[in-house]
Amino acid sequence: MTTASQTGKKPEAISRNKLLCIAGMGWAFDAMDVGLLAFLLTALKEDWGLTASQLGWIGSINSIGMAVGAFVFGIMADRKGRKPVFILTLLLFSLGCGLTALASSLMVVLVLRFFIGMGLGGELPVASTLVSESVETHERGRVVVLLESFWAVGWLIAALIAYFIIPDYGWRMAMLLSALPAVYALYLRSKLPEPTSSHILQKKTRLSIRQSMALIWSPQYRRATLMLWILWFCVVFSYYGIFLWLPSVAMLKGFSLIKSFQYVLIMTLAQLPGYFTAAWLIERYGRKFVLVTYLAGTAISAYYFSVADSTATLLIFGMLLSFFNLGAWGALYAYTPEQYPDEIRTTGAGTATAIGRIGGILGPLMVGYLVQYQFEISSIFLIFSFSIVIGILAVMLLGQETKNKPLNSI
Repeated sequence: MTTASQTGKKPEAISRNKLLCIAGMGWAFDAMDVGLLAFLLTALKEDWGLTASQLGWIGSINSIGMAVGAFVFGIMADRKGRKPVFILTLLLFSLGCGLTALASSLMVVLVLRFFIGMGLGGELPVASTLVSESVETHERGRVVVLLESFWAVGWLIAALIAYFIIPDYGWRMAMLLSALPAVYALYLRSKLPEPTSSHILQKKTRLSIRQSMALIWSPQYRRATLMLWILWFCVVFSYYGIFLWLPSVAMLKGFSLIKSFQYVLIMTLAQLPGYFTAAWLIERYGRKFVLVTYLAGTAISAYYFSVADSTATLLIFGMLLSFFNLGAWGALYAYTPEQYPDEIRTTGAGTATAIGRIGGILGPLMVGYLVQYQFEISSIFLIFSFSIVIGILAVMLLGQETKNKPLNSI
């Protein structure tokens, strides 16, 4: 790959920034849909009178789709290239969002959420891999974390739509709005360049699916694969179990629908400094340091958020939860594609993400059923805190530091 430092040309930095903005804009729209899903669950509960377990299934079917999409499209991106898979997944996600606005029953919502999840699940590992392959080694981690920071922008947009649109115009209008910018992102991504490594891959003999899966579990990559599968499962299990239920938890603590949306909007603002501090630290102290530190902060904040007994403590620990958890996500997306060489990079990242989505299936379902059976919120969130601790141990014991290492030397 020709870098800016090799050519001495300033346009390389501009190209990197353009890539970051184009990919990040689509990333924000993806986050907006996930964020709106959290508010959609609360709105559907009031509109359709759904039970907690039914609401849990909506979140879980989304994660089932993400698991399938991450696995299928991750392998496809190693065979067909990053760019076409990127665009295909966005199209699938966009159409599903728009059609959700026409849904007339829970079953229709579940089917559409599966296809939306497929698009989301396939797009995210491919996006982070594409950006990771397109920037210089010394700034790779920081740029991928900055890409992930667009997730906070999407959540902020979702919170604003939930606060200003859903109460007056309903959740159907919110879903229509979530589809419009995704179509615009499809136009932008038609200008997205294919990374150099992907062009090289197309000239090589492509590995079969069986060969790719065998290679990520070969002695050379077995430890990294095991670490990523444990880490992704624990992080996604806790993230979707916690964040899809944030507005509902606020309501369970006695706040109104409007107030719960308002509080989540405030908590979401803390995501941006979480990303920016992680981006600053990741090239100074390494991936493992950021992951361990921010995941530990997440585990502690999650528990104290669940036992908050006043508005002030709810907001403080909700903001800390957002700060640490989303900073950890940025480091996770930077760390994952760095574990594998070009020919199996999106296969490795996609399968790890798919395993994580299994956790995303179980997390919301578990909360729904435990709430229905009147378990304490603090007990439920303690389970998520323990899950995060397991992820921390996986990074500490099995992970290798990849800071400043060229991708294909790992």
